[in-house]
Order: sequence, then structure tokens, then C-alpha cells
Amino acid sequence: MLHLFKKYYPVRNAFFVVGEGVFIFLSVMIASAILMDGNLFLPNQAILLKTCLITIVCQSSLYYFDLYDLNVTNSYQELFIRLLQSLGSSAIFLSLVYFVFPICIIGRGIFFFSICILIGFISLWRVAYTHVLNLGLFDKKIILLGSGDLAQNIAKAIESSRDCGYQVAQVINDDAQKAISSVEIGLNGYDNLCQEAKDHHIDKIVVAIEDRRSTFPTGQLLQCRVEGIEVLEGTSFYEMLTGKLIVENINPSWLIFSDGFRTSWLRSFIKRSVDLTLAVIMLTVLSPVLIATAILIKVDSKGPVFFSQERVGQNRKPYMVHKFRSMVDNAEKESGPVWAKNNDTRITRVGKFIRKWRIDEFPQLFNVIKGEMSFVGPRPEREFFVKELESQIPYYGERFSAKPGVTGWAQVCYSYGASVEDAVEKLKYDLFYIKNMSIFMDLMVIMRTVKTVLFGEGAR
Repeated sequence: MLHLFKKYYPVRNAFFVVGEGVFIFLSVMIASAILMDGNLFLPNQAILLKTCLITIVCQSSLYYFDLYDLNVTNSYQELFIRLLQSLGSSAIFLSLVYFVFPICIIGRGIFFFSICILIGFISLWRVAYTHVLNLGLFDKKIILLGSGDLAQNIAKAIESSRDCGYQVAQVINDDAQKAISSVEIGLNGYDNLCQEAKDHHIDKIVVAIEDRRSTFPTGQLLQCRVEGIEVLEGTSFYEMLTGKLIVENINPSWLIFSDGFRTSWLRSFIKRSVDLTLAVIMLTVLSPVLIATAILIKVDSKGPVFFSQERVGQNRKPYMVHKFRSMVDNAEKESGPVWAKNNDTRITRVGKFIRKWRIDEFPQLFNVIKGEMSFVGPRPEREFFVKELESQIPYYGERFSAKPGVTGWAQVCYSYGASVEDAVEKLKYDLFYIKNMSIFMDLMVIMRTVKTVLFGEGAR
């Protein structure tokens, strides 16, 4: 397993991505050697650099078209359609690059000839990888101790992700009334746990037992641990598997003693510097869009261009957040504070467009410059909803330990939320971010936010 941003990924996933990059590179090199009568094994430096550019663009396009999300590309038809879309977008982008920088052109017809080779390579590679997943090759086998809510959630998370890299080999129930029916039951008790784990080549034992006071198998787990079998606490395993904390099942002692929640002046300084730099660059580059949006809002409906509203910030300090107005003026005059919903009648014609492409959020860059917000962090909420959510959701108040963000881990991992249940799910991701935040994780969130904005996902 690879440990990246406090989340674990199977090594085979990295091999799959790197392997596909190699195939893209080879496709271009083969096309270059054939059309330019060159040497495939001794290419010149210019060809290598131009090929690397094409490889980076193509593989980035594959990512942005969800071709590395195997839950999306779960059929060959969907895979083929997205592959053509991805390569078409790569061709358009490279055409623009070649127009601005003609020196980057690799040769007439090479890109399109390499696409023909590439489609064959990627199709075969994907079929082979799908076969590996279906057979469960290289999966790490685990024994799951417990059958309560935590164990159920772990089993569900593994089942729903084809490429998570884990396979529940056996479950040992601690409650017969909550059996995990989708997995074969292993032992009736813990007496032969260690021997059973060795006989079935188990890699990890995940402890998700709810009542640990009377029947906790301390001796057997200790024996497994000293004989080289990894033993993991269920909540920690769920965190590294899903990239979120399961707030319903964690207790204060787990939060106190678990790894994370690190802060330092250097990290804070770098984060603030990145925030200021990105905010100034974006406001400068997007100034024509901001001006055009302001004009369209004024023409489309009565009311001010900007919408300002008090939100709860870091350490519960209130501040005014700024957005482009996307709803009719005084939208909550009769209803009072309510969440936005699908096909909300209060949203204006221009509002629908700017919400879809997240343009309404751009004025928050001024909040970032003022230091009230960060580029990445938990989304800010109103005091009215904060009081409601704190009374219903455990640990909700912990999200105020970080600056609110223009975007966040919850926003790129979960769709728009408009209910208490959605708020619970988002809090799971927010706490994971606060616990494990780093500059590199911020950069990953920003990359995924670009993807979300480009495809207009999750807006209301």
C-alpha cells in the first residue's frame, strides 16, 4: 500500500497509472519513428521532450475525464466514449499549445497516428487490469472482527470500491443479530484466530468490535501481532480506506491519541503565502470574467451585484462572506434561512450559469486576501445552521479550528449537501482534512476543484 495524503492506495493502482503513461509515451515514440524514419531506441532530445509534453497532456486529460475512477468507467462502452473525449480534448489543447509555441510541434501527423496506436494499447491495458480486479489478484486479505455499524461500514466501503486493494476474507461476528451477510463467516469465536489467519494467508486483522469489555481477544491479537500479522483498529482503518472519519463511531480518546492535527508556524506561513499568491493571480487573470459577470447580473435582475452574508469563521469568529448574487434580491425574506435545493425557483437565469461553473464563488478571493478565509478548508456556514447542526452532529464544532475555505476536501469528495444527513457526510471529510491537512493535500484539492469546475459538477 502507498501512503499518500494520509490515505492508502494499492501499489497496483500506481503501477496501472504509471504503466498507462508508459504506453502513451511509447505510442508517440513509435509513431515518430515510423513517420520520421527515426530510431525508436536512440531518439534525439527534442523528440523526447515533445513526447513527454504529449504524455503529460494526454494523461492529465484521462484523469479529468474520470478514466482513473473505475466506478465511473464500469463498462467498455463508457470507457471507449470517455477515452475518445479525453483524446479529443488533448488534441484541442495541444493544438493551442502548438499555435502559441510552434517549436513544440513534434511532426506532421504524428499525434493523430499515435492516437490510433494508443487506443489499441490502452484498450488492451484496461482489459487486462479489469481482469486483475475481477479475479482479486494482489488484493490484501483481511479478517474483520465485529459486525456492528463500524464493521458494516468497512465491509460496505470495500465492496463498493473495486480497486481499494482489500478483500474481506472472513468475518467474526460479535453480534449474531447484525451479521454481515455479504461475507462468509469465519470462526465462531476467537480461540483459533491466529492459526486461522496464518492458514488463510491473512495480511491484516481489522478490529471493529463494539463491546470490548468482556470478549475482547487480547491474547490472540497479541500473538498475531508478534507473528507478523498487522492488527488495525477499525476506525483508523476506515479513515485510511475512505479518506474520511466516521463521526458516529469515534470517541474523544481516539481523536486525542490518534496521529494528526499537527500545526507549525512554517506550515501556516506557507499556506498563507500560497493563499495570497493564488488569490492575487486569479483575481488578475479572471478580472474580465468578473466584470462581465457583474454586468450580466445587473442586466438580468433587480438588486445588488454582490451578495454578502455573515458566516462563522475560524475560532467561531464571524465575518462577512462575499459572492456574486445568484438569487433574486431578498430571497429569504419570506422563507427565512433555508438550504438551496434542486431547481430552486429563487435562482435567476444568470445565477444558474454562474452557480454551475462556480463563478459566484470568485468574490471570496477577497476574503482570502483579507485573511478571513483560506483557499482550501471547510466551507463556512451560517450561525443559524451551525446551532442546528451542533445540536445533532457530534464533533461538528471541531471544524472551526481551521480557516474556512473557498474549496475543500468535502467539496471535491462529496456532492452538494442540503440536509442534516449531507452535513454529517461532509463533516466526516472536513475532520479528515483538519486532522491530516498539509500543503500537498491542499494542492491535490485545488487540482480536483479545477476538475469539478470544468465539468460543472455538483452545483445547485
